[in-house]
Amino acid sequence: MFPWLAFGHIIPFLELSKFIARKGHKISFISTPRNIDRLPKIPSEFSNSITLVKISLPKIDGLPKDAEATMDITSEEIIYLKKAMDGMEKDVTNFLEKNCPDWIIQDFAQYWLAPISTKLGISRIYYGIINAWFNCFLGSIENMINTNNCTSPPKLEDFLIPPKWIPFETKAAYRLHEARWMVGSSQKNVSGVSDLYRIGVTIRGLDAIIIRHCPEFEGQWLKLLEDLHHIPVLPTGLMPPIVESSTDEKNESWISIKEWLDEKPKGLVVYVALGSEVTVGQSEINELARGLELSGSPFFWVLRKPSGSRNKDPIELPDGFEERTKDRGIVWKSWVPQLKILSHESVEGLMFGHPLIMLPFLVDQGLNARILEDKGVGIDVPRNEEDGSYTSDSVANSVKLVMVGNDGKIIREKAKEMSSIFNNKELHDNYIEILINFLENYRKVKN
Repeated sequence: MFPWLAFGHIIPFLELSKFIARKGHKISFISTPRNIDRLPKIPSEFSNSITLVKISLPKIDGLPKDAEATMDITSEEIIYLKKAMDGMEKDVTNFLEKNCPDWIIQDFAQYWLAPISTKLGISRIYYGIINAWFNCFLGSIENMINTNNCTSPPKLEDFLIPPKWIPFETKAAYRLHEARWMVGSSQKNVSGVSDLYRIGVTIRGLDAIIIRHCPEFEGQWLKLLEDLHHIPVLPTGLMPPIVESSTDEKNESWISIKEWLDEKPKGLVVYVALGSEVTVGQSEINELARGLELSGSPFFWVLRKPSGSRNKDPIELPDGFEERTKDRGIVWKSWVPQLKILSHESVEGLMFGHPLIMLPFLVDQGLNARILEDKGVGIDVPRNEEDGSYTSDSVANSVKLVMVGNDGKIIREKAKEMSSIFNNKELHDNYIEILINFLENYRKVKN
């Protein structure tokens, strides 16, 4: 197992490792020393089946000292992290030569693993933690690889409409302000290659792709991904997280949060979390806060700076905001037991049967918002197409519509319906069984 150096990738890779290890297989989990040290404690049942392998990240100009994950740096510095990760190639090759695994399950960034695995006769899988629709949006292998040498690179307009290779009706497209990221991912950076080139070379010659989702939710996209790349695409299912019932019961933070949630109406608390690696400006914070205030809905807002933020100034909320909303809202500025909060009956969250109010900021989130809104399980907060700005009114109106409005009743019912898929442990366990059967029966036979 070798994930990209972002904890949003590392943790799903670790969770998949546990599922595979439970079936009697041994896992070598590769990352950098500091990332390995920051992993959540691995249960003792895996002490003989999951080995954590530390491989040092080379020091390069442009990457801050001790930075080994995206959470340690700004978004502008991520290109240097990719370049540094490329420098792990020799040590990773040495490890593979000595240990000769049956499979490499890798992420998008390590395109250099393709020739190594071929030389060593090791089967190789790309684990896409992002939805199949994002991978389909990128097009064919040739399309991605050509971005590195293309004399006419993709333009903004190319990302504003569904691609021509999608044969069914869809609203999968980026807004103008989101499309700029896609244009950037199509261009060479300091690592010497474009992000799309990395993905294209990674996929070329694979034995399979695995996607963290299920056919019940994105079946046509999984089939299209197979058609685009002509290799098996296997869903892992959603691997529904287990909400621990005992570990946090004596935790003072959880006790106070639970007491507060218990007092709120069922299904009416908005859980607000933009993500641990999202950096938002002061004006965006202000508009979001005012929007929550105007909505009149109870809310639990997790407001923390990304770890890599260079801005030493504290996050400021509008004057008097916390005082005015203290009876119905909490702004929490430290770690929270997110799964326990989302599973509480007062909170909205799709996996647990509640609708979504979406405010996308990163990579695939824009596409996710379009498609989830089209599926009727949430609403994409209206924004300025040019710069992505939003107003307090757009936030408030979106919250009101989804949480209490008559027009939002269909959304709430559709989200509840989807929870029967997302929370179906038997369904998702079956996809893991199918995946493990594939791993056992389709590995390369070594001489």
